[in-house]
Amino acid sequence: MLNRRSLSVASAALLAMALPSGQALAGETVWKIEPENSSIAFGSIKNDAVGETHHFNGVSGTVDAAGQVTVDIDLASVETYIDIRNERMNEFVFSNIPKATLSAEVEMDDLAALDVGASTTTDAFGTLSLLGREIDVDAVLFVMRLSEDKVMVTTDGMAMLNVADAGLSAGIDKLQEIAELDSITRVSPITMRLFLTSSDEGES
Repeated sequence: MLNRRSLSVASAALLAMALPSGQALAGETVWKIEPENSSIAFGSIKNDAVGETHHFNGVSGTVDAAGQVTVDIDLASVETYIDIRNERMNEFVFSNIPKATLSAEVEMDDLAALDVGASTTTDAFGTLSLLGREIDVDAVLFVMRLSEDKVMVTTDGMAMLNVADAGLSAGIDKLQEIAELDSITRVSPITMRLFLTSSDEGES
């Protein structure tokens, strides 16, 4: 069965819920991810004993006034803190594909307005396009309204990525072989932190 709580999965879902603003319901607001403040982190364990944390820096996307969600994850922005491993991740795991793309459609009228400083948890849904696959996805989210035009969205706890569901098993096998490791975990914990700002359509 498909594990729907993957790192990219969470992205689409997070953006899908990043519209708790009364402005958005007015039909004129576009929400944009702040790439400089947003990231997706994931963990791995090698040889059943050594835990490591990695992340993607290049996360961007929008939710338009009609409720259409588009999220791009720059796969080349993966940071494992070892340069050669970054290169191998892109070559063998992501097949040098530049990005993963997520999409969703938000029912604007169903999104409750949050006051500044208020927060909520909720479920959200999207579709992940990665390595030629189209995967239905969902995640549980924590959403907080920071100001009239800024929202923070994170995973509520940890999501989990099953690499087989994401079509990444062969690439992980190759990494394990090259690094001469006994094992690399095939399920990774995922967390996400996104900041989104709103602007009227037509603004630069």
